[in-house]
Amino acid sequence: MPKPNRFRFLNAEHAIPAPADWNSGSLPKLWLYNLHYFDDLNAESSDSRKGWHHELIARWVAENPPGEGVGWEPYPLSLRIINWIKWSLAGNVFDGAANQSLAVQVRFLNGRLERHLLGNHLFANAKALVFAGCYFEGDEAEGWLRLGMEILEREIPEQILSDGGHFERSTMYHALALEDMLDLFNLANAYPDSLGTRKATVSSWPGIIRKMSNWLHAMCHPDGEIAFFNDAAIGIAPSPSSLFAYAERLGLTLVSADGEVIQLDPSGYIRITIGPAVLLIDAAPIGPDYLPGHAHADTLSYELSLFGQRVVVNSGTSRYGLGPEREWERSTAAHSSVEIDGQDSSEVWAGFRVARRAYPFEISVMREGESVIVEAAHDGYRRLPSQPTHRRRWVLHFTRLEVLDIIEGSFSEAFSRVYFHPEIDISKAGASGTANFLDNKLSWQTSVVDSEVDATFWHPEFGLSVPNSCLRMTIPTAKQTSQCRFTLDWT
Repeated sequence: MPKPNRFRFLNAEHAIPAPADWNSGSLPKLWLYNLHYFDDLNAESSDSRKGWHHELIARWVAENPPGEGVGWEPYPLSLRIINWIKWSLAGNVFDGAANQSLAVQVRFLNGRLERHLLGNHLFANAKALVFAGCYFEGDEAEGWLRLGMEILEREIPEQILSDGGHFERSTMYHALALEDMLDLFNLANAYPDSLGTRKATVSSWPGIIRKMSNWLHAMCHPDGEIAFFNDAAIGIAPSPSSLFAYAERLGLTLVSADGEVIQLDPSGYIRITIGPAVLLIDAAPIGPDYLPGHAHADTLSYELSLFGQRVVVNSGTSRYGLGPEREWERSTAAHSSVEIDGQDSSEVWAGFRVARRAYPFEISVMREGESVIVEAAHDGYRRLPSQPTHRRRWVLHFTRLEVLDIIEGSFSEAFSRVYFHPEIDISKAGASGTANFLDNKLSWQTSVVDSEVDATFWHPEFGLSVPNSCLRMTIPTAKQTSQCRFTLDWT
């Protein structure tokens, strides 16, 4: 909120001077959602904008009649309820109209829970009811609290897997879910009497938070930010470091899982650390079968950091909604993986839809001398006429990464792609090339002659596109088994 009535979300800044601007048809729906969240009430240095916030709340109440517009949709409604209550509990005082509006908002949400969407939407609805049930008094508030806790008692075991990962397999949504759990634990400390009848549930939250924190730590690059698997971008969820600090402030001691190999099961991701290299591998399902909306066709993709710098990346997420950019960012072609016959490994379509999807299998992790070897396959292309199977083998050593792609079965055309971070400027010379970054030199080789360096874009944040390069290798066809080997060396 750089100025009164002016906001910057998703790397786009707009003013909203008129009442109609809350629901402007010229602004993206996700931007309007952020406008109605009221996250700035609890942002860093928010005290310096306290006067703006009082005026904005009063304006929202006056210009958003009950049930009308984007702000009354259940998801932004839930996040706003939570943010308003947090703001009040931080020592700010609502006027009578705002306090009455808050109660009306909770009543409206209570009758419109997103049970049809489930996932993070229903979780946010339930969290808002729990916050409101603690904040307000009386029989109605007790009913909100009871319903919210009943939903959470079902959804937490469903959505948080036994290894601590969020079941949608998105690093970004995992971070948001961790913030939710931290907020709930914080609320339980503030209202021990209100949540006293749910002691068994509340007492389990610290252990869940520790597992979730360990999972997030494992899925971050050495730069401290998340890897890009499925819908993921920096700047939407709180940073991992701020979440870990929040947990510490709540008295939760975190002991991050370290080691050469961290295999997150049942989430399906694998982290390998050898010397200066950190390799993150997606051998995961794209998400729960009934809720694949945030999935990308990124099965068996990977990301690599060297000497603390990202080197191999996936393309990230810059937008939601419908359109060719959203479709491309979810496609296999936008990831460091293999595309066969112009098809995606999972049939992603529209903004949040998936038809037939890839399932990984035959996953193994082994040590061989000074190297760690990971092997995996997936069945996403078996829907094609020749029913091909993609297998991938990663071998990570102190100074080398070797990636072997194997396609079993015939095909007309297949590409193996390696996307490089924008800081990596690669040059091409036939089936090999070099790149300089930091004070180090990279060299790469492929087993195929037909390879090209494409000018592409990396999307580390919503609304942000940064030029980068992609090495696109054409996998030669063979009768039974086709192969492509990519090797990256560093010194």
